[in-house]
Formats: sequence, C-alpha cells, structure tokens
Amino acid sequence: MTLFSPDVEAAIMQVRVDVARLHGELVRYGLVVWTGGNVSGRVPGADLFVIKPSGVGYDDLTAENMILCDLDGVVVSGTSGSERSPSSDTAAHAYVYRHMPDVGGVVHTHSTFAVAWAARGEEIPCVITGMADEFGGPIPIGPFAIIGDDSIGRGIVDTLRGHRSRAVLMLNHGPFTIGVTAADAVKAAVMCEDAARTVHLAREAGPLIPIPQEKIDALYARYQNVYGQAGDDRRDDGVTS
Repeated sequence: MTLFSPDVEAAIMQVRVDVARLHGELVRYGLVVWTGGNVSGRVPGADLFVIKPSGVGYDDLTAENMILCDLDGVVVSGTSGSERSPSSDTAAHAYVYRHMPDVGGVVHTHSTFAVAWAARGEEIPCVITGMADEFGGPIPIGPFAIIGDDSIGRGIVDTLRGHRSRAVLMLNHGPFTIGVTAADAVKAAVMCEDAARTVHLAREAGPLIPIPQEKIDALYARYQNVYGQAGDDRRDDGVTS
C-alpha cells in the first residue's frame, strides 16, 4: 500500500535518487569531512523533503536510506529509511522550506575556507567577478545558533531573505546554501568554498580591490539572464556551469 498518489511517489523516488547522488558531489569537491554535512531536496507537488540519515558514511548513502520528512521536519513513518534518525540539521532545513517556498534544495558543509571566514565572523567581500555572477554581492554572515532546533533555520532565512546570495556563513559554524533545486544548492556550496579560498589567498597577498556596485549588478544580471544556452535552466542541470 502506498501513502501517496503515483505522481507524488514518483517525485519522491526521483528526489531520493538525486539527493543520494549529490552527497557524492560534496565528497568530490572536498566540502565535507567524515559524516558531516548534508543535502536535502524538496519534493515537487508535496509538502515533503528528503534528507540524509544522521551519522551514516557517504559511501553507504543510497536512495533507499534517504529519509522523507514533512515540512515540520517530522519523519514520515512507513516509508523507506524511516527507521533511521534524520540529519541533526533537519529542523533547520524544514524551517527554510516552510518560510522560503521558492527554495527546492538546502546544503550544509564544513568546507575549510568558508568555515574559516565564519570563525572570524566576516562576510566574504565581492572582489572577484565569479562572486558577482553567482551571488550578486558579498556572502553574508548569519547569527550564532545551536544545532538541534530551528534556530539555525531562522538565522538562514533572516539573513538570506531579500538577499541575492544563495549562501550564508553561520557564525562559528559554516556555510549553508539554498537553490531552486538540490543540485543548484550544491553548486552554490561549491562556488561558496571556491570564493572563500580565492578571496582568503588574495587578502593574504595584499589589499583587496572592490568591484563597483554597478559592475556587480551588471555581472549578476548577465549571468542570471544571458549566460548558457537558450532554453536551459542554468540552475537545474547539475553543479557545473
């Protein structure tokens, strides 16, 4: 007996497959250590999302052991993986999905250079064109929040709502990224760490040269509206541009 309509069941299975696969991208790009970090994806057409189980090694993640939750972060009983505990960041992801309906994916990593900026409580200034393209400005700092309830989610939403950036550096913690899909959120995590590393190295070598705001605006508009192939959804086809 299925719990949902055939269309929703098919959507759930696709998100399970995508989310399981995308965790491998976090490893591929060196964004996580051990079992830290997580990817989640909203299920289209339903108030549900899929997230990884807590403390399970990346090599052991499969579509079947991904965990289905409602938008309150409650595990949907009777579904594949429901006997496991979901990620400790589940409440944060759920809060984002409830309050940012256009978000289809959320990612958290402990990537080295982004965490270093978070440890200093510094936003990453927009001094390279790639940041202007992807984030439309600096990558901001969010508040300090304790893991376990929706405090982190509140900090993410309060910081990113109305902001161009799809990444936030939670103070003393690390980056969370959002996207229109889980793949888009993973791409944002990859690009966030790339920016964090490059700007850190540049600042070590000498003074940073700001990009004028009007140039940032022009770069962002071009990348969001012109870059890529006509008819393609730039944010929906993976983590490379």
